[in-house]
Amino acid sequence: MRKILFIFLFLVLSVEINAQISKPKYANEFLAIGVGARAFALGGASVASVEGASAGYWNPAKLSSLKTDHSLDLMHAEYFAGIAAYDYVGFATSIDEDSKMGFSLIRFGVDDIPDTRFIYDANGALNYDNIRFFSAADYAFQFSYARDLKFLDGLSFGANAKVIHRTVGEFAKAWGFGFDLGTHYKWKNLDVGLVARDVTGTFTTWYHNITMIEDIYTQTNNEIPENTTEMAVPRLVFGTAYTQELPFKFSIMGEVNLDATFDGPRNTYVSEDKFSIDPRAGVEIGYDNMAFVRFGGNNLQKIKNFNGTERWNGQASIGAGFCYKILQIDYAFTDLGDYSESLYSHVFTLIFNWDAKE
Repeated sequence: MRKILFIFLFLVLSVEINAQISKPKYANEFLAIGVGARAFALGGASVASVEGASAGYWNPAKLSSLKTDHSLDLMHAEYFAGIAAYDYVGFATSIDEDSKMGFSLIRFGVDDIPDTRFIYDANGALNYDNIRFFSAADYAFQFSYARDLKFLDGLSFGANAKVIHRTVGEFAKAWGFGFDLGTHYKWKNLDVGLVARDVTGTFTTWYHNITMIEDIYTQTNNEIPENTTEMAVPRLVFGTAYTQELPFKFSIMGEVNLDATFDGPRNTYVSEDKFSIDPRAGVEIGYDNMAFVRFGGNNLQKIKNFNGTERWNGQASIGAGFCYKILQIDYAFTDLGDYSESLYSHVFTLIFNWDAKE
């Protein structure tokens, strides 16, 4: 009875809090970019077939498919033609035969931004030595847990607890928290995954250092920001993958994902008043579980031409992977999920998979 009362009070308080919190459509959007060169090469279609430490991001339930005792992922990519850096570290390990856990750290940042507030000295002359520099960076730390469910062979469950920290130099900082839930079911060559991201809403509270910006904002007629709390609304991602063995040690895997958001219409293939669905698809061709070639597509959008007509536009990506003993190297040529027509990027991921006895 106490548990039921606690849940009821939690839901009531959540409704009251949500009424006072803004829900921007692209809150914490850096968490929607994705991680891992393999996933990028597959167009972000990974919730059913992902393996290793990066499963903590894509589908925590897939950590149960960890093939070794330990898995470590390291990724670095340049975003917006080198203006921003995007880094990811993930680690996963076995707790026991049925349980796995993982840790992930994501950083998306722009460094060395010039602060020109003091470029003029006391005499009104330009002094470039007075320019200071700061960084604007987003961080996310995730703890993941997965467990095989005994009542149905091939079914597993997973969850993420994530802490978010965002900073704009000394001008503003934000802290947030949220949860993800995931399930995975494997039947023969078929994998099915379902992930509920930000399942309770991911809350992020901004704190602004008004004393540092009040004067310059007043002089330039800009609105002085206030401390606010944002909430990223839940989204559902459904994915299914099928793997087929081929002659001469070859294999082929295809996956399709449907990313559903519920914050109103977006420029996606399915766009309704209450929800939008963004499809993603990828194909991986492997040889002897050692070498891989990958293709993917996503971001189907309707683009308006200068003459007023409309056309559908999508984003393609390609990649490759090589695995030898404990080391795996993945590469992707992709736009990192960006919706603009910016330059494509090169993404590399180093993966180390090893057993405790090694």
